[in-house]
Amino acid sequence: MKETDDNWTPTAEDATVESAVLQQVLDLHPVLVTLAELVREVGGGSPGFGERDAIERAVHNLTGAGLLHSHDAFLLPTRAALRFDELLSR
Repeated sequence: MKETDDNWTPTAEDATVESAVLQQVLDLHPVLVTLAELVREVGGGSPGFGERDAIERAVHNLTGAGLLHSHDAFLLPTRAALRFDELLSR
């Protein structure tokens, strides 16, 4: 069986984007952020379709995992995400 570099697999790339998205939302908390603002923050000034899609997938996956809440147009970290961030900061 051939070894693969996990840094180049779609799963690893998705995990990297999810990490960046969650970190950005945690860093901005308690400021509320919209998906469009998050795309600009994480994807850079003029993100292409691929970057926007990856960030939208990350938000969807993080919401499903219970780490982000979507409230109206705003995204915010869940209590679990905030507590985990607090523990990591020790």
